[in-house]
Amino acid sequence: MKITIFGGVLAAALAITSIASAQTHTPVINHRQVRQEHRINQGVRSGELTRHEAHSLRRGERDIQRDKRMAKADGRVSPAERRNLRHEQNRMSRNIYRDKHNGRVRG
Repeated sequence: MKITIFGGVLAAALAITSIASAQTHTPVINHRQVRQEHRINQGVRSGELTRHEAHSLRRGERDIQRDKRMAKADGRVSPAERRNLRHEQNRMSRNIYRDKHNGRVRG
């Protein structure tokens, strides 16, 4: 009897957890964030980014991460929140490109 009740409770908890996590998945945003962090790290290694530029870009990435956490806080990432995150990532991508190609090098 106890095993049956425990099994039912466990199954219900797993179902609720999977439903909640399904609404907050952001694989495209996550993948793009990883790629942008890689671009920043590559710029630092190659010397294309100065220390100040890299710090500023990483701060921007942290801001996007914070906004993503806030969007997921209610258990659902709405289309408007996804659009806002994509807009922030587009802006960050332009900033990375601009800083990597502005002619300043780490000295």
